[in-house]
Amino acid sequence: MPKDDIQRARGVSNLKAHLVLVPYRRKVFTGVMLTRVESIFSELMSKWEGSLVEFNGEADHVHLLIQYNPQTQLSKLINNLKTVSSRYLRKEFPDQVNKYYSKKVFWTGGYFIASCGGVTVEQLKEYVQSQDRPD
Repeated sequence: MPKDDIQRARGVSNLKAHLVLVPYRRKVFTGVMLTRVESIFSELMSKWEGSLVEFNGEADHVHLLIQYNPQTQLSKLINNLKTVSSRYLRKEFPDQVNKYYSKKVFWTGGYFIASCGGVTVEQLKEYVQSQDRPD
């Protein structure tokens, strides 16, 4: 079993997703803020029994590659990531954040998420088609 698989009592999973989050209407992130939000997301993913596989961002958005377990409701996970990180960023970087945001809204309401994995859909289709189906 590959080391990044999550083993449970009834199965093994290796679910990954690419998540993009955007702060509300501003280029707010500095390098220090991105480093901090990466550590916040990493800690939160551990609490959700997953992991932050990769992280990066620019002044106006962040990209996360996450691994999650099958019981995770992604909408709840994403809401938690946004809520907790917003709280920490407001507390730890008040000058930078409050310069742009007077309301308690830090992240936009939406997000982009796409499932991803180690093989292409075409490779999976070929694998499934090549099974030794009995007559």
